[in-house]
Amino acid sequence: MTRILTRTDLLELLNPHDCIQALREGFATARHGTVSGQRVRTDLPFPGTATALLPGLLPGIDAYTVKVNAKFPGAAPALRGVICLHSGKDGALLALIDSATVTAWRTGLAAALATDLIARPGRDGAHTVGVIGAGAQAELTIRGLRTLRSWNRLVVHDTDGQRAAEFAGRYGGTVVSTPGQVAAEADVVVLATWSRQPLLELGDLRPCQHLTTLGADEPGKQELAAEVLSSARLIVDDAALVAAHGALANAGLPAATAAACLGAVIRGDAPARSHDQEITVYAPVGLPWQDLALSWLAYRQAETAGSGTLLDLLS
Repeated sequence: MTRILTRTDLLELLNPHDCIQALREGFATARHGTVSGQRVRTDLPFPGTATALLPGLLPGIDAYTVKVNAKFPGAAPALRGVICLHSGKDGALLALIDSATVTAWRTGLAAALATDLIARPGRDGAHTVGVIGAGAQAELTIRGLRTLRSWNRLVVHDTDGQRAAEFAGRYGGTVVSTPGQVAAEADVVVLATWSRQPLLELGDLRPCQHLTTLGADEPGKQELAAEVLSSARLIVDDAALVAAHGALANAGLPAATAAACLGAVIRGDAPARSHDQEITVYAPVGLPWQDLALSWLAYRQAETAGSGTLLDLLS
């Protein structure tokens, strides 16, 4: 039997604390896997792209995932798809899971984890967080970050003024008019947009700032200028993939630009920062094992709770 888990099911099953812990463990152990994850993307003769991430594997989990997404920037939601969770014993299809929800949660919460580890703590509670792009991924980043650290001010910018105002209203923030104004006021900046032009240049930034850029996850998308990536201490999730598909590829920079991977930071093999005054950047592309980490967590909780719908696809 295959368990169908919808967005509603997932929102009832998942919580930021448990998901962040699963992601932290994944970053620490994923290097021990024997099969490298692959990210496959193609343009379509429609106004969107098709993306697949496979296989999602983690040591200690006897299952794997294959995720297929449709990305149509003009649609609402812009990302739709399915995660197939298969048994590692016989290939049985254990679950079909809404990928839009899992992708937003694993991307946003992994970003929250990385941001907390890399960004400087606020001094005496005086800390401003900025958001550029008030969508689902930024929402989960802020939700996750609130479980990890505190701050005293939030500033928000989005090309859709109403969406920015609603986001700011949910989290007690203030709307500002430009990305540059966010950078001018915030100690920590989260970018999660569809931008194809740099939103911030090196001249927009100052020492000690941290930036997490989530939007440059496929060809043509760019949120930070190349000079920012090359001048800052850059932490990534996977240097080869970021250089092939992510922020480094889109800025024309090599994998060696990255100072370290987040897994090495979590394991204590590399420092998050080399000194207090440097600008730091976290630029992930998203890894297949992250889909497994949250899908497996949701599946096991659904099995216990009896959540979702059971379907025999072989009947």
